[in-house]
Amino acid sequence: MRPIALTVTAPKRALLPSRISPLLGAMRQFAGFSLGSLLSRESLRVLIPLLLLWELLPRLGLVPVTLLPPPSSLVHTLKFLLTRMSLVQHLGTSLLRYLLGSLLAVLLAVPLGVVLGWNSLIGRHALPLFQILAPIPPPAWVPLTMVVLGVGLPMQVFLIFLGVFYPVLFNTYQGVRDTEPRYLASARVFGASEFTVMVWVLFWSALGPIVMGLRIGSSIGLIMLVVAEMFGGQSGVGYLLLQSKEYFQIDRMVVCMGILGGFGWFMNELLKFLEQKYARWRFIH
Repeated sequence: MRPIALTVTAPKRALLPSRISPLLGAMRQFAGFSLGSLLSRESLRVLIPLLLLWELLPRLGLVPVTLLPPPSSLVHTLKFLLTRMSLVQHLGTSLLRYLLGSLLAVLLAVPLGVVLGWNSLIGRHALPLFQILAPIPPPAWVPLTMVVLGVGLPMQVFLIFLGVFYPVLFNTYQGVRDTEPRYLASARVFGASEFTVMVWVLFWSALGPIVMGLRIGSSIGLIMLVVAEMFGGQSGVGYLLLQSKEYFQIDRMVVCMGILGGFGWFMNELLKFLEQKYARWRFIH
């Protein structure tokens, strides 16, 4: 009787984990990068006593609870907003407006800043116009924008666009102007076209200032998001904040402010992380 040969084949490795492992690794790096400073020993020495003081002052009756709700009560307020006030839907609406305005500003400001910095003739003619318009405070555009664009998504996106556009534009321009001349000379010696110089030399050389402009613009854009939703919106976190103010619901106001502050912190840390990851030469001394 001939023996039966058994062949054992190794199971195929799952493709999904191998594909998402770089993303998970980047997420772990970002978590360690962003939370490292927030949860450091020095930071906790300040945050923990402040939270305890915030909790005790209204509990002991030293401050009215209606004016300073303790942090423990804000958890119940957050739960109420999630279950009864469609907070997730408001967050999604605000996030969509913010991303649309910011994306449009970046897509226009970065190429324009590169061109203005690359060609001094264009820069001398076009830059003064932006230098005149930039000092106008973005909230001052609200009345004119409401008249021209009406009350709705276009008005909100345009106001956020204004908040992000100018910091990114000027930082991109300055970063291009500060590019080392030897980089440009080396690229041109090897036959690089002017388009190649702009894309592969000037842009990457100015990446650090561009990210810095994004960090400044993201904060101003968040301010303009709240302004836009307060003046012309029936949804969003800014609208919830204004509605809570009308009914003197300070606990809801504090929760909305905490959400906005947390989102602003997240955007700042994300941009810092991307700057250190893709423009790490700026930190080499």
